[in-house]
Amino acid sequence: MMKEIYLAAGCFWGTQAYFKKIEGVIKTTVGYANGLTEHTDYEHIFETDHAETLKIIYDESKISLKKLLLYYFRVIDPTSINKQGNDEGRQYRTGIYYVDKEDLALINEVINEMKQKYGLIAVEVKELKNFIKAEEYHQDYLDKHPSAYCHIDLNLANLDDLSYRVMKENYTEFPNSSELNTEFRKGIYVDKLTKVPLFSSSEKFDAGCGWPSFRKPIVTDAVEYLKDNSYGMDRIEVRSSSGNNHLGHVFDESQGLRYCINGASLEFIPYEEMEKRGYKEYMKFV
Repeated sequence: MMKEIYLAAGCFWGTQAYFKKIEGVIKTTVGYANGLTEHTDYEHIFETDHAETLKIIYDESKISLKKLLLYYFRVIDPTSINKQGNDEGRQYRTGIYYVDKEDLALINEVINEMKQKYGLIAVEVKELKNFIKAEEYHQDYLDKHPSAYCHIDLNLANLDDLSYRVMKENYTEFPNSSELNTEFRKGIYVDKLTKVPLFSSSEKFDAGCGWPSFRKPIVTDAVEYLKDNSYGMDRIEVRSSSGNNHLGHVFDESQGLRYCINGASLEFIPYEEMEKRGYKEYMKFV
């Protein structure tokens, strides 16, 4: 069943490019929503109080409204008032605008979850009114101008739920749940989001702990370290330098260092694929 929802998330160029990547999204259109008038354009939305908004047609059999909204909250600052990224003004406010009143209960459920996480949030929830399709040059703008400004990390659309929780919310996957724990072919392990190399198979070993383990990163500055005293423990967190993504922890043991890394934060590149995928310079580390 095809359904629609309208989401305001700051500049609609990046919002459209991001949601187009998500499976189950069938069609997207950028426009202006919930202003005071039935007519406006890009030059006058600050006068008519419209928000830059993305119309999303999605297949409910492939993606739920809740999952779409969770993808939405990945890329906005829900506490920011009239500002996302470098853009400021009422036209850049965040909002969820619905056309089906039956969606409101689910929307409010997600909003309440986000309030528990962030406290007060600035995302307005209203029935859609006065939606005007934006000028043609705004449609699919980043497809036409790939180097144009975008306040959204488009790669976040490619992360599964577990990887997002691990990399962006510091979650720890269950032990022995990642297939990379038992992966011992030659190759390298890269940040799943940024694709920057982190570890080599030559430094991987079976630590018996249930998580992929390494003696050291592939190059010294591939990772960064932070003190982690969560859960009453004294640990050193390991994050990727390229994307500031949570990877796991490092432990100083009698046999040496053990980098205990969540498989959900990694992508394995087999040795025989490294050159064609642009990692030739790292083959000497394998």
